[in-house]
Amino acid sequence: MTSTDAEIIAGVLDRWKSAVDAHEPQRVAEYFTHDVIFQGLHPYSVGPGSVAAYYDSQPIGMKAGYRLLETRRLADDLVLGYANVDFSFTDRPTRNVYLCVIARRVGEEAWLIAHYQVSQL
Repeated sequence: MTSTDAEIIAGVLDRWKSAVDAHEPQRVAEYFTHDVIFQGLHPYSVGPGSVAAYYDSQPIGMKAGYRLLETRRLADDLVLGYANVDFSFTDRPTRNVYLCVIARRVGEEAWLIAHYQVSQL
């Protein structure tokens, strides 16, 4: 059975969310490609090590909730996803951002994040 673009991005973001919510930065980083371009709310970085460091610096108790807005198939092995994300905290107001990811198929079944960019509008 072939997954739809929305199912692919939702699968990628569900794994990401699970690791973010559990505050497991090394597990978060496992869902990114070895050459990911990563842009959180800090200057961009490259590689899963920088992703782990970014999420390690986030406060305990931070949770991510997302709503998928759009998807586009860029190539057979690339899918773009655009989502609205609420990051909630235990000690401050929720932060609403927009997230653009590009998922790349690695191997037969696995999809990993190859590009991650957050923006505040």
